[in-house]
Amino acid sequence: MLDFKILRQSTASRARVGVLTTAHGEVETPALVAVATQGVVKTLTSEEVEQTGSRLLICNTYHLHIRPSEQVVKKQGGLHSFMCWKRPLMTDSGGFQVFSLGFGKEHGMGKVLTQKSSLAVEEGQQPREIKITDQGVLFRSYVDGSELFFDPKTSIRIQEALGADIMIAFDECPSPVADYAYVKSSLARTHRWAEESLAAKKSKTQSLYGVVQGGRFRDLREESAKFIGGLPFDGFAIGGEFGGKKADMKNMLQWIFAILPKEQPRHLLGIGHPEDILPIIKAGVDTFDCIVPTHYARRGIAFTSEGRMDMRKSLFLKDKKPLDAACSCFVCGIYSRSYVTHLLRAREITALKLLTFHNLHHFNSIIADLREKIKNGKI
Repeated sequence: MLDFKILRQSTASRARVGVLTTAHGEVETPALVAVATQGVVKTLTSEEVEQTGSRLLICNTYHLHIRPSEQVVKKQGGLHSFMCWKRPLMTDSGGFQVFSLGFGKEHGMGKVLTQKSSLAVEEGQQPREIKITDQGVLFRSYVDGSELFFDPKTSIRIQEALGADIMIAFDECPSPVADYAYVKSSLARTHRWAEESLAAKKSKTQSLYGVVQGGRFRDLREESAKFIGGLPFDGFAIGGEFGGKKADMKNMLQWIFAILPKEQPRHLLGIGHPEDILPIIKAGVDTFDCIVPTHYARRGIAFTSEGRMDMRKSLFLKDKKPLDAACSCFVCGIYSRSYVTHLLRAREITALKLLTFHNLHHFNSIIADLREKIKNGKI
């Protein structure tokens, strides 16, 4: 089971350094949780992921259920054995897919609005491609079109078969354009599903996080923090959308963390651009997952101490410098910007591996530095 100890609490902010201990080892927090959607951090082996400084990964319950199936994974000894990862693992619940394959896909938006939208989701409204009920959610497989029904019992059963150290309760992630009435109704559903997820859990070796929802509405966020924080979860995940402004997200985290039990770990779902990292850590986040370092790498973007660089641009073809002279990763120690740009423009897949490794190492280095600053009373 899970053990969490707070080693240092900042006196200047809510930031804290802790140690999350699982059956598969320890994770010093705050920490980035690298996204291994289908049991792999895209382009890297599990050994390479560990070399980037990553210590905790999150896999996708919905996608692994579709293929290869939790039965196949269980017969291979569970996710740790299947993907040759010896360190801690998390699995999500499928709750984010309720949004991403529903209103998110229909409206062409993510859970954080990047620009104003005239769209609205009202109470009782259903997305076209999935059906949301109080009992659960009906999906269709993107592989063969077959119907897939997820409810709390199904989600927990799949996650227990996958065998990750930390599971997440089934919930509904609402759209950023959902109105108050819709989010209030959705929140009541998520709270029922939280209780049903706890009741469905049979594993004695895996831990379960509850999910705080409530969208951009302060009263609903606080209501959810009180309800979920009052249930016997091993930790808490913060889900959903936070409006279109980063400042709003910081405020909402402060409202939530003022209510949640302080001695338990807090995970922020799906947030982690470089500019987000310091504010969310100062707000009190212990772990957070984000596809940014890997997703952007596969599109030719390198994150560096000088900012982000689009390595597809021809101006880097004659540049002999490393991606980042301040970086200690093996990519920056060996390869030039010129070479990486050549590989990208020649559509060689090795470029994606090099950029993914560098970006993960860069993010983990930023967070390691912030941990030291918290320990030294600088944050």
